[in-house]
Amino acid sequence: MATLMIQGTTSDAGKSTLVAALCRCLYRQGLNVAPFKPQNMALNSAVTEDGGEIGRAQALQAQACAVAPHTDMNPVLLKPCTDIGAQVIIHGKAVGNMNASSYHQYKQVAMEAVMTSHARLQSRYQHIIVEGAGSPAEINLRDRDIANMGFAEAADCPVILVADIDRGGVFAHLVGTLSLLSESEQARVKGFVINRFRGDLSLLESGLDWLEEHTGKPVLGVLPYLHGLNLDAEDAIARPEPDSSGDTHSDHSNKTARFRVIVPVLPRISNHTDFDALQQHPEVDFRFVSIDEEIPPADLVILPGSKAVRDDLEALRSRGWPRYLQKHLRYGGKVLGICGGYQMLGEQINDPLGVEGEPGSASGLAYLQCRTLLQTHKALENRQGFLDETLGCVAEEVPVSGYEIHAGTTEGSDCERPLIRFRIEGADCQPAEKTEVACDGAMNADGLVAGTYWHGIFDQPEACQALLRWAGLHSDAAVDLNAAREQALDRLADSFEAAIDMPALLAMLGGDNGLPRTERAGGSA
Repeated sequence: MATLMIQGTTSDAGKSTLVAALCRCLYRQGLNVAPFKPQNMALNSAVTEDGGEIGRAQALQAQACAVAPHTDMNPVLLKPCTDIGAQVIIHGKAVGNMNASSYHQYKQVAMEAVMTSHARLQSRYQHIIVEGAGSPAEINLRDRDIANMGFAEAADCPVILVADIDRGGVFAHLVGTLSLLSESEQARVKGFVINRFRGDLSLLESGLDWLEEHTGKPVLGVLPYLHGLNLDAEDAIARPEPDSSGDTHSDHSNKTARFRVIVPVLPRISNHTDFDALQQHPEVDFRFVSIDEEIPPADLVILPGSKAVRDDLEALRSRGWPRYLQKHLRYGGKVLGICGGYQMLGEQINDPLGVEGEPGSASGLAYLQCRTLLQTHKALENRQGFLDETLGCVAEEVPVSGYEIHAGTTEGSDCERPLIRFRIEGADCQPAEKTEVACDGAMNADGLVAGTYWHGIFDQPEACQALLRWAGLHSDAAVDLNAAREQALDRLADSFEAAIDMPALLAMLGGDNGLPRTERAGGSA
């Protein structure tokens, strides 16, 4: 089956977005297509149908293909826990923490997992669209490479090279990257895509002509800069985006909204896509706040997930966040913790096995009467449930969905006031029953502080409304995040089809439909 790989001249060049766009375009043409990323380094992850975890970007790309996410779509996931080490996840399951040199030695094993997953996808799908990682021209990473040309050579697939013109130096990026590849790798590159262009395309034409003449490779298209394109981030929090006046915003704040929500950007923040629905909510002024900047007033503070809970908690302490939270609560503000943030709100975090660093314990913020014990087993579950009446504003059952990705359990008296109730298959059920009731999360006695292990709890409109109502915002407005994703994917695909030489791409996939070559397109959108 046909495989096509998208590689980038830099990180954040647009590889993830380009793969999602191409996947949606092929799906709309009735083709059976799947995404694939051999190796991903990201702290935003998703739970798959087969009970593992993959990078969040691959889950979005699977949605673009209208297929369920599977661990074969991202067989190697690295989740950084220090500046020199990461948790290594193979086929959706953690195999341990490794430093950079240890993982380099492990790459042969990782490559076997990559090729096994690729072969399985080939048996199920007509086309596979592959995303590279970082840049293929990083000389120090080329030995035993499994993420870029190492995979492309092993899989014998064509490559498209994408560069972000908004960063500047796009021609140097493309020509320089190409020149650092081996002769066989250069031959594998079948064309270029220039991403995030705004302005008059005619002013770029002379540069495109030079690039094609200098390299002998075609420019397959120039993709426009799409303002306000809201799609799940692969890892990093989005860069500031200029507004109509040319000014940049350091956050996603809605300056006209009256309800303020802030989230501290922890050094190892994970799954910050939890807040996508809040960022798009018309009545919420949402801000990611650097832990080093002055903390602004807020109605709701959310402590996010973390890959290094004790270290991130110490970082918050050293920047004065506990004093801020104490004052915030004294004046009636609400605090919600998600996953690692939930653990921070308890009385103690115990890690005797060194799951997230050196073995040891740390005192929590003690806003919830509960304690966490980290264990090697990682919970990986997609969940469906209902917000509990202890939320204080739930008159009837409000459905909520989410997913768990965490190591450890949390117990204590405040867990008797759970945030969520759900049903699970239970071996201890009576014969006439198929499920038993379980619960997740905790709330303190005065109802000002709550925590949950579930990621994605704001994604459903009803649950988002109820949680914001608990926090103090009584509003009928809601964001259907899944519908918003679908609209964004279609918008992205429409733009892609208008700007890209689709017949040339189909020919690379062995599906040339005889359409004439598309003229270069672009401009602002």
